[in-house]
Amino acid sequence: MRTEISFHLNDQPVRAQVEGAQLLLDLLRGPLGHTGVKEGCGQGECGACTVLVDGRAVNACLLPAAVADGRRVTTIEGLEGPHCTGGELSPVQRAFVERGGIQCGFCSPGMILSAHALLEARPSPTEAEIRAALGGNLCRCTGYVQILESVKRAVELRAEASR
Repeated sequence: MRTEISFHLNDQPVRAQVEGAQLLLDLLRGPLGHTGVKEGCGQGECGACTVLVDGRAVNACLLPAAVADGRRVTTIEGLEGPHCTGGELSPVQRAFVERGGIQCGFCSPGMILSAHALLEARPSPTEAEIRAALGGNLCRCTGYVQILESVKRAVELRAEASR
């Protein structure tokens, strides 16, 4: 059974026809063309498919697409915020580039969106809070030290932008 849903994707209104069991990941990557959302394990274990739904980091591979109806969905392509001006990388994205948190890049969208959600909720997180927020994301390159340092740098960049 097909259902029409409407939601905001990266701050743009979207209407889509979805099948009952269709996953948000498949809708985003398929008809909507947002391939920054990665499919890793398909079981919610790796975090490669992380997107923000109403500002909360979720695994798009586990979420039925119909749940997006009436919500705000943000993918890596649409990451912006109060600390980002049009066309620039967000502080989290810049920090990942500066600190080498991006290696092969497969986990980067999920890591960056998870870090962004954390910093929106807790602008000055502890290292333990950072680790917990990134706990559902796996890095194939084992770049965890650089990823952790990237998030710490993002905290600094966001604080600088707020001054």
